Amino acid sequence: MTSKRNFFGKGSVVVATDDGSPIRRLAITADNLVTQPFEGIDIIPDVIDYAARTHGTKDAVGWRDIVGIHEEEKEVKKTVNGKEVTEKKIWKYFQLSDYKYLNFLDVQERVSELARGLLHHQITKEDIFNIYAQTSVNWQLMSHACTAIATPVATAYDTLGESGLTHSLNEPNCVGVFTNADLLTTLKNVLPNTPSVRLIVYDGDAKSSLLDDIRNIRENVVILSIDELREIGAKQSKEGLKERRPSRDDVALIMYTSGTTGAPKGVVLTHGNVIASVGAVYTLLGHHLGNDDSFLAYLPLAHILEYIVELILFFVGMKTGYGRVKTLTDASVRQCKGDIVTFRPSIMVGVPAVWEQIRKGITTKVNASGSLKKAIFNGAMAAKKADVPGLSQLADAAVLNNIKQATGGRLRLALSGGAALSKETQEFLSVALVTMLQGYGMTESCGMCAILPPELMQYRSVGLPVPSAEIKLRDVPEAGYKSTNNPPQGEVCIRGPSVTKGYYKRDDLNNDESIFTKDGWLRTGDVGQWNADGTLSLIDRIKNLIKLQGGEYIALEQLESTYKSCYLVANICVYADAEAKQPVGIIIPHEANLRQALEAKSIPTDANAQLSDLCANKAVQDLILKECNAIGKKNSFKQMEILEAVILTAEEWTPESGLVTAAQKVQRSKVAKKFEKEIKAAYAVQ
Repeated sequence: MTSKRNFFGKGSVVVATDDGSPIRRLAITADNLVTQPFEGIDIIPDVIDYAARTHGTKDAVGWRDIVGIHEEEKEVKKTVNGKEVTEKKIWKYFQLSDYKYLNFLDVQERVSELARGLLHHQITKEDIFNIYAQTSVNWQLMSHACTAIATPVATAYDTLGESGLTHSLNEPNCVGVFTNADLLTTLKNVLPNTPSVRLIVYDGDAKSSLLDDIRNIRENVVILSIDELREIGAKQSKEGLKERRPSRDDVALIMYTSGTTGAPKGVVLTHGNVIASVGAVYTLLGHHLGNDDSFLAYLPLAHILEYIVELILFFVGMKTGYGRVKTLTDASVRQCKGDIVTFRPSIMVGVPAVWEQIRKGITTKVNASGSLKKAIFNGAMAAKKADVPGLSQLADAAVLNNIKQATGGRLRLALSGGAALSKETQEFLSVALVTMLQGYGMTESCGMCAILPPELMQYRSVGLPVPSAEIKLRDVPEAGYKSTNNPPQGEVCIRGPSVTKGYYKRDDLNNDESIFTKDGWLRTGDVGQWNADGTLSLIDRIKNLIKLQGGEYIALEQLESTYKSCYLVANICVYADAEAKQPVGIIIPHEANLRQALEAKSIPTDANAQLSDLCANKAVQDLILKECNAIGKKNSFKQMEILEAVILTAEEWTPESGLVTAAQKVQRSKVAKKFEKEIKAAYAVQ
């Protein structure tokens, strides 16, 4: 791995000005935006073919079979209508096999068989095929089978309820769906209201009675397993595939965003868009990605970040092991090790919620290990931060190695994307565990807009512009963000071969100049700042700018990412209105850390009480408010950015409850509505 800070020259450079706003590109590709990794790779099927030719019989993708399910009964206390009730719940734990693998040639052959199976079932180029399934090898095999025959793939999160699934099937008039056996019941319930669906492919074991029920809904519905589809395809000629091979301009994906407002929007991405993004990341980070590396895949493939990362790593010949969020750690499995320890990845990608969870998991273990071990750990962290020669290596070997073994012991690079990661968490994990890079993108930019390369490792920066996009900062004068500021600031606008041309069937949005300008820029709604080394930092989001009583703006999302790093916070929504002097925090406490803190600080309350009772306790509220604001002061927050009060809740926020998106972004308006009474009460007390 190179560590030369001058590897990228000036980082990014001004290549032109457009209406007075300077346009920047990556310095090393300033003359031409990247459209492909190299000649001959133009469409997604080219990636599959290239990988098969180049990497052949090397392990490509791996998975673990469920060999047993262990049920454990636990008592759970909850408050119903103001009364505490005890319920018995059955918790399921998986017992998993070791990893099994397909090589790159196997993947190519299976994709070909599935594609021919789809042709046999008369799936046309004009049809759209939906994937409503968990992240897995089969998700990718089905998506590549569709793109091999120029049939666009529409994505649906596996957490979607019936109304969301109905929307994602009906808006694009999907003729087919790939799903998992355990999601077939939801699909069965929406089938009467999704008349375009005629082919269902599933993996896993499904009850024959359920399959019969689905077939009886409509005469024309065909349902078969992925293995049956492959068997049908294997008997068909390969000639039909040549006629259906896509072009760069053909639509590859209609990727539905997990937007925080309104119905999900389908972002239309062509083969050319996707391949430009593959080329961009390969240009920027390719020298760090070896075919002896290994990548653990577990984020939703319906999210562009996971999709594009997996495609790039498949292209470079990296082994991918599929895991499940529920089986990543040893704590969530029985009679086997979790996915991380079993697979031993060298590279991982996650959203901030995942990294915050890992950090707090480490601190919980350290705090529970006794004062001596805690002091040794803190000393090791201080030695690493100070980079004391000899002592730094000793700290790694003697203390921090145990933490590294919990992730398999091979992890060397990690990327956080999807939202802002706090400096505290990025720094903690970079010192204790792995070099933690940040990236910035959105579905509309094929997941990538900027990435921080290891050569420029730093905190609070999302990195350099990817070489398939150019960026300009548009003035937001009402909040004082201008491209003429020092440093330059403004709304991030992007343009280039990896950027979408629009949303599916949404001319209202595609013609909206607050989203797509007439000269081809996509307005992101994020506020950025150019740093002296050519990197970009995100400092705000326009819709999360709130003008307080004093007439000054605060950035709720930015405050959230910082306050979330507090060890007592599992999740937080920062809220303020125009009448307020300061914001309030609606917080789900980190239960284990809170109980430890109550005992360690001798707070006059029962540390073993139910979490819901602790949330209602004034002493607990005061403690969490104090610890959050200590983080705020440490980050030089102004008085108006310091929390005025906290509202605590023991109830987890899930996509099913509508309080977070499938990508774990807080639905601020819905959280505010749910806690409207408590917010008013908190402000009234002050």
